[in-house]
Amino acid sequence: MMIHVTGRAGEHEGVLRFGGHVFPCALGRSGIVAAKREGDGGTPAGNFALRELFFRQDRLERPSTSLAGRPLAQDDGWCDASSDPAYNRPVKLPYGASAETLWRADRLYDLIVPLGYNDDPVVPGAGSAIFFHLAKEEEGGHLAATEGCVALRLADMLQVLARATPDTRMTIEPSSAS
Repeated sequence: MMIHVTGRAGEHEGVLRFGGHVFPCALGRSGIVAAKREGDGGTPAGNFALRELFFRQDRLERPSTSLAGRPLAQDDGWCDASSDPAYNRPVKLPYGASAETLWRADRLYDLIVPLGYNDDPVVPGAGSAIFFHLAKEEEGGHLAATEGCVALRLADMLQVLARATPDTRMTIEPSSAS
């Protein structure tokens, strides 16, 4: 099955379609971009595998899904230093180069699925830590921009994870509507 994500150029809110359902999703602050670069705030266009599920077992039970997964630990991080050999790879914190903390207070990473973006092979500077994770809801019900990830509300994410398999891929592309 294919997860299909679309969004308008330069906009951080999009639509995720999967299994006959349509969900609003958050995208990077720069919208969907064809040529992703580290720190540009863009969500990369392309077709990506769902690598595995990380979850905060102190906050949620392991969701129903056939994706491989494991609980997050407090020292889990993700290297975002372009020149480091562990760039765009999981690391243990503290780490000697810049790395994102995966154990967060804000609940956005209570569920994380790394996308198969820039990981086979890793290209320095092409972007890191592109995840499918939980969205932050702003006043008025809008979803807050991500740094380049795709994010859903918790209930929507649980529906997608329940149907996702190791063969599920996520296609991200600009919408044809202007």
